[in-house]
Amino acid sequence: MSDKQPEPEKLEPKDNLSVTQHSLTTGGETLSYTATTGTLVLREEVEDEGAFMGHKPKASVFITAYTKDGVDDLAKRPITFSFNGGPGSSSVWLHLGVFGPRKVQMNEDDTSPTKPPFGLTDNAFTLLKHSDLVFIDPVSTGFSRPAEGEKAEQFHTLKRDVETVAEVIRLYTSRNGRWASPKFLAGESYGTTRAALLSSHLQRERGMYLNGLVLVSSILNFQTVLSAPGNDLPFALFLPSFTAAAHYHGCLPKRLQDKPLGDVLKEAGAFALGEYATLLLKGSSLSGSEEKRLTRKLADFTGLSQDYVRQTNHRVNIHRFVKALLREQRKTVGRLDARVTGRDLDAAGEQAEADPSLDLITGPYGGAFNHYVRAELRFENDLPYEILKSIYKTWRFEKDNQYTDVAEELRKAFQANPHLRVYVANGLYDLATPFLATEYTFDHLGLPAELRGNIELAYFEAGHMMYTHPASLEKLSADVGRFVRDSS
Repeated sequence: MSDKQPEPEKLEPKDNLSVTQHSLTTGGETLSYTATTGTLVLREEVEDEGAFMGHKPKASVFITAYTKDGVDDLAKRPITFSFNGGPGSSSVWLHLGVFGPRKVQMNEDDTSPTKPPFGLTDNAFTLLKHSDLVFIDPVSTGFSRPAEGEKAEQFHTLKRDVETVAEVIRLYTSRNGRWASPKFLAGESYGTTRAALLSSHLQRERGMYLNGLVLVSSILNFQTVLSAPGNDLPFALFLPSFTAAAHYHGCLPKRLQDKPLGDVLKEAGAFALGEYATLLLKGSSLSGSEEKRLTRKLADFTGLSQDYVRQTNHRVNIHRFVKALLREQRKTVGRLDARVTGRDLDAAGEQAEADPSLDLITGPYGGAFNHYVRAELRFENDLPYEILKSIYKTWRFEKDNQYTDVAEELRKAFQANPHLRVYVANGLYDLATPFLATEYTFDHLGLPAELRGNIELAYFEAGHMMYTHPASLEKLSADVGRFVRDSS
């Protein structure tokens, strides 16, 4: 008699969705809607010598979808697929920060911490007024996980990530009868990289043409932000954002400090793309008078000392800047939002211990979502909800010996679909995806004159997540609502 125990039976994974009904009052009107929350199982076709053998589960992807009740003609109702970035971020930020029907309660002073526990409130500015919504958490974020026997790392590549998110969009669109609906993508940070790739991939591989992209804090060309020896471009493109931060904290010389921010940024931008860029290109061939002039102006526009900018060889990177700007006050400034300050153990280091502007929002968003998904959306799951998983350093961009640049894929999408429109939101105090880098990318997109008007750039006196700033939330919501209506 054999002592071998029988292997446990493998259970076929299934979609696990919770459907709940809700309503909110906005603008004096009641908006009734259905929320569908849970995981979709993604499968791939299996073949053996060309013969179809079935479908193999690859991953379960977590989504939260909101659809307006009482819509008679879905062909006239837009739908927006939304995700955040990282790579490694869940969609909680755009979901509970700006677009969803419920939002995190933050202080009116959005640069100071909110006392726990953290709550939610109805979002009077929700995009659901204008479009149905589907929030997608890529594999390894939120509750999304690889299937049994599959490794998470296979999904941590530029190409595989886009294929996976595209499959979620295709499945949802097909199962819910939305092929005839106007369709939009909304991404933030690395989510804008994903959105640009999806705009081309969905057209080419799935025959799905989009009406528009909403890019919040955009990054399409990584050469514009990754400073390294031999790549001087980011130093010039970050400069106006450094100027904005220094102006906010009162660190500029009186001549600049007394001017409105917009006027100061025009000067900083002209210097960055003009004299500063030219002198950076000269390298060590700078003359003595050129070096002195460059040192003085760079110190003026950054709020740093002439000695410090000279010590950096006139190349102040983001990690040094957030540590150096308020060093004499023993404070650091935020990378995601330079208005926010923090304190490290010591003031002498090369870079900050943490980003105080990320610390400010992680607790409120994480705590609120974990309550919301169970108490209101009625979805139960014992897995930890991965708000922001640290996978960026191991992410495979698949661009050997060159910087990742997906702007060309966006250009191809325009080429195939000249009706495509793009709205780009920029935070002036965003030190992660600086606004001048975004302008540079779109100025080098190579679009013909008749298509350049399809791109709208907007600016906010806030940071990377500009919707945490109450006035910027109202403006962003109004802008995106108008954009969706006009592009449908």
